[in-house]
Amino acid sequence: MSNRVALVTGGAQGIGKGIATTLGRDGFRVVVADMNLPVAEETAKEISAAGGEAIAVEINVTSLDSVKAAVATVEAELGPIEVVVNNAGWDDFMPFVKTDEEFWDKILDINYKGALRVIHTVVPGMMERGFGRVINIGSDAGRVGSSMEAVYSGAKGGIIAFTKTLAREVARKGVTANTVCPGPTDTPALRKFADGAGGGDAEKVIAGMTGAVPMKRLGTPEDIGPAVSFFASDGAGFVTGQTLSVSGGLTMA
Repeated sequence: MSNRVALVTGGAQGIGKGIATTLGRDGFRVVVADMNLPVAEETAKEISAAGGEAIAVEINVTSLDSVKAAVATVEAELGPIEVVVNNAGWDDFMPFVKTDEEFWDKILDINYKGALRVIHTVVPGMMERGFGRVINIGSDAGRVGSSMEAVYSGAKGGIIAFTKTLAREVARKGVTANTVCPGPTDTPALRKFADGAGGGDAEKVIAGMTGAVPMKRLGTPEDIGPAVSFFASDGAGFVTGQTLSVSGGLTMA
């Protein structure tokens, strides 16, 4: 059990909610940080009702001012952030040649620079205190590529490489940095994207994804949480710079 403060960006729903719920169950004091504050508040209430401790804060990871304001709110209410999970993300399915620079910027600003803004804000304090856990949510798309997700794959590949370098830079300060890479995970966002990619036939796309997974099912948000909780734990103090796929065997590397 842990009483450490853990901030989860994009924690209101989907994979982020699965992570936040697991951390709450495992005794962390959870900060559900999301642009959608009403939904974040509902998630925080569910965690508290299950016996955990959680608060909700509004955050927009594309704005450094918003990130700093959210961190200040957390520190005032709960104390220093000891665990940060960079989960906030966005994607859309389309061939790379049909994308444009506005699309590239949006993908990179949310999925890559968003994590950088949060880390740049919280890690100096972790280093000063001599303890910290950084867990970045990557994607198997960033490890092996994924059709229709070229820019997203690049952003997540960047997260993986960045996390390894960060781990080297902060290792002597008691701070670890690791990446969890979900495979295809059954969330409302995935089904929305699949619907678009399949021309309105989301089930056909989902069936194709499921067939590629050795375990023959998609992941769930609840599958991702335990991997994050491990990296966040005191027991993972000698584990840093690692990339862990949670994908039912889709990626074995």
